[in-house]
Amino acid sequence: MATIYMKQATKKDFDRVNEIIDSAKSTLKKRGVNQWQNGYPDKEILAQDIEDGINYVMVLDGAIVGTAALQQGVEENYEKIIDGNWDLDSDPEYTVIHRIAVDPSYAGHNLSDTMIHHLLTLSRVLGYTDVRIDTHFENMAMQHVIEKNGFIHRGTITMMEDENTVPRIAYQMLIK
Repeated sequence: MATIYMKQATKKDFDRVNEIIDSAKSTLKKRGVNQWQNGYPDKEILAQDIEDGINYVMVLDGAIVGTAALQQGVEENYEKIIDGNWDLDSDPEYTVIHRIAVDPSYAGHNLSDTMIHHLLTLSRVLGYTDVRIDTHFENMAMQHVIEKNGFIHRGTITMMEDENTVPRIAYQMLIK
C-alpha cells in the first residue's frame, strides 16, 4: 500500500513545486485551456506561497507529486460574486484552494481527489468550516474534480491574473 500525505512546503521544495506547476501549464495548453498561459502563477507567487506558509505538497511514497496553496481568512477576489451567491450559512473567514496541480505523470490515479480531501481536512483542523475554490470556464477536467468532490457551484468571481481580470467559476463547501 502506498504512503500518501500532505505537508507544508519548505524552500527546499520550491523547485519541485515550480516543476509541477510548469507541467500543469503545459497540460492545460495541450487541452486548449487558456488558464495559466500568460505567466501566472510565476516563480515569485510560488515562492511567496511557501514563505507565507500556505503552500502544501502531496507526498506519495517519498516523492512530491502535487501542490496547492491553501489561503486562510478572506480572499478579496471572492468578496464580490455575480450570477449567484455564497451560501447563507457562509463564514466571514474561510479557506480558498488555489494553484492546485498534480504531476501529470500520475494522471489517472485520482490524486487530485486525494489532495482535495487532505485540504478539506486541513481546513477543518485549522478551524475553518467554509472552503472555496474556483477554476477557469474552459477547464472542464478541474470542474469535474471540484464537483465530484462535493463543492457546490455558487456563481462567478473575478480574479486578477497577470494584470488582467479574468472570470472564474466559484465553488463552495461547508464542512460544519
